[in-house]
Amino acid sequence: MKPFAYVRAGSLAEAADAYAAHPGARYLGGGTNLVDLMKLGVEQPSALIDVTRIPMDEVTVLPDGSVRVGALVRNSDLAAHPRIRESYPALSQALLAGASGQLRNAATTGGNLLQRTRCPYFQDVSKPCNKRAPGSGCGALEGVHRDHAVLGYSEQCVATHPSDMAVALAALDAEVELYGLAGVRRVHAAEFHRLPGDRPELDTVIEPGELVTGVVLPAATAGLPSAYRKARDRASYAFALASVAAVLQVRDGVVAHAGIAFGALAHRPWRARKAEEALLGAAPTRAAFEHAVDLELSAARPLRDNAYKVPLARNVAVDVLTRLVPPGPPGDGPRVTHGEES
Repeated sequence: MKPFAYVRAGSLAEAADAYAAHPGARYLGGGTNLVDLMKLGVEQPSALIDVTRIPMDEVTVLPDGSVRVGALVRNSDLAAHPRIRESYPALSQALLAGASGQLRNAATTGGNLLQRTRCPYFQDVSKPCNKRAPGSGCGALEGVHRDHAVLGYSEQCVATHPSDMAVALAALDAEVELYGLAGVRRVHAAEFHRLPGDRPELDTVIEPGELVTGVVLPAATAGLPSAYRKARDRASYAFALASVAAVLQVRDGVVAHAGIAFGALAHRPWRARKAEEALLGAAPTRAAFEHAVDLELSAARPLRDNAYKVPLARNVAVDVLTRLVPPGPPGDGPRVTHGEES
């Protein structure tokens, strides 16, 4: 491991100043991904700016009914928080599906968002990877890519983003709070991560020196039926082959709100805008869900070995959506119960 400086910041201002004073620095929270990448030689920061002493570890209900989650809230604590479990179940489910208890006890909200791809070409410094070494090529494009992207990729990079939590945040219309020398700003969770384009080394829209300070969950999606599900190679903790987070509100027999995001299909959580638009005002039937999801996935461009991801994502999404439909009152007539169209 390359030698590095270490700075423990006591405030956001101290953290930003320390970052500016050490070109090539990285912020350190739980370190569950960053430290591993340092051991592999993928990350070689000049300094680690430890932000764990900054008070960013609380879940706070704001006056407007939204919920602010500090960047240092541990994944275990967030998954178990009563307000999150009651009002945003998809987020709790995503966190519990994401890693073992030991990792959830260490991993932070901010760090979860900033974790980097698990593409083996990215993690192996002897292999070509435009994300790790721009201009070196993408080894996965014609190599081993069973787990890679089918949506939104470019010739420069076909990697996927590994976070489960980020997929739920995108579907729930959350915002990511950032602090930098220019002050505080918020970015929609669905827009926080980038598609690769010709700059795959840039994972997010964070400006140099900015620090994730929290996530804000809106009041508008609080309490709406929501769920997260992932398909993976084994029942124990593994990264998703395809995952879906969905929020669905049915009012007067039609879909009044739909928030859908796919995981493990793209370089970022994939917000399914076409599917959502198709569902608004439609009866919540299985046929409507199938049509909407098919519209979204029609843009998929599978690689040689990952075409299976398209029907897998379709089936998971349709099942999640149908299970979110509330049963009709007695005598109201059958609509959809647990995914069956009447």
